[in-house]
Amino acid sequence: MSEHARNDYSTIFALSSAPGRAGVAVVRISGSRALSTLKALAGCVPPTRMATLKALRDPSTGELLDEALVLCFPRPDSFTGEDVVELHTHGGRAVVDGVLSALAGQDGLRMAEAGEFARRAFENGKLDLTRVEGLADLIDAETEAQRRQAVEQMGGALERLYGGWRERLIGAQALMEAGLDFSDEADVLDRVIDEAVTAVRALSSEISDHLDDGRRGEILRSGYRVVLAGPTNAGKSSLLNALAGRDAAIVSAEAGTTRDVIEVHLNLAGYPVIVSDTAGVRETTGEIESEGIRRTVDRMRNADLVVWLSDATAANEPEVDEINVIADQRLAVHNKIDLLSPEMRVVSVGDALPISALTGEGVRELVDHIAAHAKSRLEHGSGPTPTNARQRQHLENCRVALERFLAANDTSPELRAEDLRQAADALGRITGHIDVENILDKIFAGFCIGK
Repeated sequence: MSEHARNDYSTIFALSSAPGRAGVAVVRISGSRALSTLKALAGCVPPTRMATLKALRDPSTGELLDEALVLCFPRPDSFTGEDVVELHTHGGRAVVDGVLSALAGQDGLRMAEAGEFARRAFENGKLDLTRVEGLADLIDAETEAQRRQAVEQMGGALERLYGGWRERLIGAQALMEAGLDFSDEADVLDRVIDEAVTAVRALSSEISDHLDDGRRGEILRSGYRVVLAGPTNAGKSSLLNALAGRDAAIVSAEAGTTRDVIEVHLNLAGYPVIVSDTAGVRETTGEIESEGIRRTVDRMRNADLVVWLSDATAANEPEVDEINVIADQRLAVHNKIDLLSPEMRVVSVGDALPISALTGEGVRELVDHIAAHAKSRLEHGSGPTPTNARQRQHLENCRVALERFLAANDTSPELRAEDLRQAADALGRITGHIDVENILDKIFAGFCIGK
């Protein structure tokens, strides 16, 4: 967001629905001139929160623009905390362009920048930063599980949890400050420090448990990562295409065709899954293919699940040391079973999951296995969880400060009180109560214009 927008509280407007031809378009206006602008366009201000059909006219020319449903939300009971107007017009491009042009011609109005409505909501105390991030995640949600997590966060689950922790920390700070006022009375100081230590020890344990969640919130937000790996010509690219339902990767009988990582995003049983096709693992002297294999190994080590694909018709599979590294997150699959007789399938496949990427046999079962792995990882535990690296980093900073407080038995009470202040500030930065100006632009820039 520009410096001008941060310091300019002009009335703003924007198309809040998706651009392009549609049945209905929503134009939002927010600021001190919103209601007077509505009166200029519609001739009057209808009752609060009552959808009213009105003819919209360009205030400059009197030309009829459209007949629209209009709603007004007086401050402070609106999304932004300011006077807000919504114009529900027909969704043709010419209609929307005409309405936006008429608004742009009004004194004191300007087009909103990306995320400016949400930023005003934050600055007016209608949303904290965790709710803002939940709103952004809800807009971007592509699966049912992502939607549920975003709705929970937007509803204030994290705000209430972190706000409650911060209040408890401030209470412990108050105990330490009270002890300092009676520092000449050793029994009083020792008693309040003991009370503070008891409170902080319980809180530190809760935060540690909260962080020990396998990053399920972050994985759910960004996607559960599945890597298709294995020797060359095992059919990884064919399997990727079968999972995607389209030709996402080049398929060839020539070994080493895949040189770079190819990704497709899937919705499996309501969970976001990112499947990566990687270069076949084998001994090679080619510089480009070697780089592809290096990237494969790197993806395997960072994957949530590795589907190790083998050719069921191959006599011997090459030994790969990296398999042992990922043994606890590996699903063994044998491909090309359509080329085997029923008798040979039993001998060749063993405990691996048998599939044919060519005919589709066993692919549905493989999808079910992947979905089950994702569900077991992402549904483990209960209650809200950190959903991005920013939240986790501040929680880690809080935990470190609390551990420092608990370990500092011989440290002066003043320094221990400072540890608690730093811990409380770290929690305050998550919700936006403490000095977050340097990250606001990054957060709100991710929104579309009109939100």
